[in-house]
Amino acid sequence: MTLLLADDHAMFRESLRVLLEREGFAIAVEATNGLEAVRLAREHHPTIAVLDIGMPFLNGIDAARQMHKRVPDCAVIVLTMFEDDMHVLAALRAGVRGYVLKAQAASDLVAAIREVERGAVYLSPGISHTLVEHWLKHTDAGGDPLTERERQVLQLVAEGKSLREIAGILSISAKTADSHRTRMMNKLDLHNTAALVRYAVRSGLVQA
Repeated sequence: MTLLLADDHAMFRESLRVLLEREGFAIAVEATNGLEAVRLAREHHPTIAVLDIGMPFLNGIDAARQMHKRVPDCAVIVLTMFEDDMHVLAALRAGVRGYVLKAQAASDLVAAIREVERGAVYLSPGISHTLVEHWLKHTDAGGDPLTERERQVLQLVAEGKSLREIAGILSISAKTADSHRTRMMNKLDLHNTAALVRYAVRSGLVQA
């Protein structure tokens, strides 16, 4: 079994590497943002990817969603500070197999990897299993009006990137980036960048 580690904080990522290698796990590759994590997963095909949720360029949940589609044999565990059911639900819908709170990473991550490796789903103790199950059964899974690309553009807009920077990061033209932004604003009935940023924060794409 090989692992991919993705976190934009080098010291935290190094502490995870030390912890996991001490437990006998092999780290195949490391990433510093969500886009890089998806690319490296497609290139290296790790058994399990451990992703921070709050990463630049592409957050961990959307990175997990892309991996689930493009590298289906790679199971994803997310690390996060968020305990609320909204984030847990979004992660599970994205195909995440493990949800580990950063405050409990030292004690929970190894257990999560072993559970996920055998095909189970792991949630850190304290996460509300009952409420999550209720939401999965009773909420509309198709509630997000944005496409995958529009969500990427929204996150980058909320991170303060210009259209030219967004175009470079996503390998598209500035005109195409502007078209995505315009469609987003029309779909969401939002009329300026500040409103887009507030929507991105409420949706968990970026941290306030």
